Amino acid sequence: MLEVVDDRGTQVTLPSPPRRIVSLVPSSTETLFDLGVGPAVVGVTRFCTRPADAVADLPRVGGTKDPDLDRIARLAPDLVVANCEENTREALDALAEVAPVYAAFPRTVDAALDDLVRLGTLVGRPAEAAAWRARIEADRATLAPRVAARSPRRVATLIWRRPWMALGADTFASDLLSRLGLHQALAHLDGRYPTVDAAQLRAADPDLVLLSSEPFPFRARHADELAAATGLPRARFRAVDGEALTWHGTRMAHALPALGHLLPDLLPVPA
Repeated sequence: MLEVVDDRGTQVTLPSPPRRIVSLVPSSTETLFDLGVGPAVVGVTRFCTRPADAVADLPRVGGTKDPDLDRIARLAPDLVVANCEENTREALDALAEVAPVYAAFPRTVDAALDDLVRLGTLVGRPAEAAAWRARIEADRATLAPRVAARSPRRVATLIWRRPWMALGADTFASDLLSRLGLHQALAHLDGRYPTVDAAQLRAADPDLVLLSSEPFPFRARHADELAAATGLPRARFRAVDGEALTWHGTRMAHALPALGHLLPDLLPVPA
């Protein structure tokens, strides 16, 4: 018997490791393959892109916000992996009539590590999940003194355009960036993803403005637009890998190296 309590406080119980899994979370899809249970994944969303070769031919069950419930039911899963932020409560409730649903909602790196271990336990791969957690914690421990040696920076991290939306407090991405000494200059605004305008961004006067590659695909022209609208120096605007920034699970093992382009002026140059 496999039992865990997910981030809803719901106990998820399986009699044995699942043989047919539908994943509604891109980062969890990648994690399932990294844990070695990829052959059990029978359905994914259209946003599930990793590992590319493995998911290319898998059935698509809609998006994270609009999963095709009928198609999921036809796939006859014995586990649905979901996310409380990406998937609606109505969808989660409906899916519970089809199969056990495990729903994550990590808002810190530590919570994401706990989620990784719980998911590994639920799919019968606790040792593999523990190994991934140890790898991520080792990388974090190695980085911590280097970050502590430099002054923290204030950043504004934008994730959407029309309207402009930013990272606020109480999000996994903001906690991840804080591990790099990058703290959200807009965390005082209401909401986890507050809407902002050019005046607010200018008033915040962040050391860096980070433009995520997802969910909105920011490009150089958007940095130009923002620099002109806010009057902030164009050199402060930096692109940031959205997968590294927002995906939890095993992607965390790649996140800090992927975000390393933000750090040359923050961290000592390696000897």
